[in-house]
Amino acid sequence: MKMIIRGGRVLDPVSKRDETADLYIQNDIITPPFEVDSGTRIIDAAGRLVAPGFIDMHVHLREPGFEAKETIATGVAAAVRGGFTGVACMPNTNPVTDNATIIEYIKSKALEAGLAGVYPVGAITRGSRGGEMAELAGMREAGAAAFSDDGQPVKDAGMMRLAMQYCKMLGAVIISHCEEKNLVAGGVMHEGYYSTILGLKGIPAAAEEVMVSRDIILAAETGCPVHIAHISTAGSVALVREAKKRGISVTAEATPHHFSLTDGAVVDYSTNAKVNPPLRGEADLRAVLAGLADGTIDVIATDHAPHTHDEKNVEFDLAPFGLVGLETAVGLVWSELVHKGVLTPLQAVAKLSLNPASILGINRGTLSEGAAADITIIDPNLEETVDPGKFAGKGRNTPFTGRKLKGLPVMTIVSGEIKYVKESEVRSQESE
Repeated sequence: MKMIIRGGRVLDPVSKRDETADLYIQNDIITPPFEVDSGTRIIDAAGRLVAPGFIDMHVHLREPGFEAKETIATGVAAAVRGGFTGVACMPNTNPVTDNATIIEYIKSKALEAGLAGVYPVGAITRGSRGGEMAELAGMREAGAAAFSDDGQPVKDAGMMRLAMQYCKMLGAVIISHCEEKNLVAGGVMHEGYYSTILGLKGIPAAAEEVMVSRDIILAAETGCPVHIAHISTAGSVALVREAKKRGISVTAEATPHHFSLTDGAVVDYSTNAKVNPPLRGEADLRAVLAGLADGTIDVIATDHAPHTHDEKNVEFDLAPFGLVGLETAVGLVWSELVHKGVLTPLQAVAKLSLNPASILGINRGTLSEGAAADITIIDPNLEETVDPGKFAGKGRNTPFTGRKLKGLPVMTIVSGEIKYVKESEVRSQESE
């Protein structure tokens, strides 16, 4: 198959390319220019942004075990609709993804779905219970992209140190869920003004920051790269910033909800705004924005966590943590970061493509010749109001219902094949 994406603003974070140009694709790779023939598909991308395919390095696809919430098939359908050509899925499935067999199962289900690429993340400990290290080498050989007990912190510092030593040998990154459970102590939202007036048990910022500190220290000692998941507090941002200055191999991600919402979103006891780590205060939000702007925070990831309506439609204390993010992330990035001048389009693209690919060791994130033809096309001026009824994923648990977003994905291309397109927005035709 041959394709030309014509007249778009090409953004390549590897070469820092930012120019209006044509992009040529043959089969599944980006190629030098070629002559148009009867088999060439022309994509008119005038006024659009053409970027390397976005990779969400933090999603919960729920399969195996929780298929009522999401399946791999529905999750990747949500991904391509949201502009993501690849996702890294967390191991808190049932059974937990703690062995090579489940890694292989996830990969086979993703291949069967045939949409976005799926990069399984293996558990650090058996059952994510923290007591015994999982089969890291076997999972790595089977295709685990990284290791994490996401959803549960690795409480034992000795266990985390040992896991880092193994991952250093395996050339794998650890994704750290930084949460000190003794400080969380049954909290359900950020500890602050709103938790006080709502009468809800709060989670202090220190519950995150203590573990961020610990894992930075262990990363410095072992030399293992550590990625801090869903960073949410000003103190955590400061810790990562200082660690980077010291040359420690630490990276971090922020979610769209942590840079666009504060704990004020919980004021009506909306369970769709109940997430872990919780929505924080205004000062924390400003610190996350500053961390994104100055490069302290490397990646934007969604922590896509679908739940059923019945699970969320209960008292706030009883509802599970989590919201869906795959289908609103790009719109939030452009609305809250790019259009407001926090990030340039090229910087935003790097945090959504090159940086997650580099951290996970995936050969993606560039539009250079010879690269895989994973491409996301965005209309920066397209506006749309969030309507969960239109989501491709199973989850509807979003606090952004009714919010107007500007800057949306209109085409997602995976390995040279169009997997999602807004027909009314991208004008596509076969050449004569």
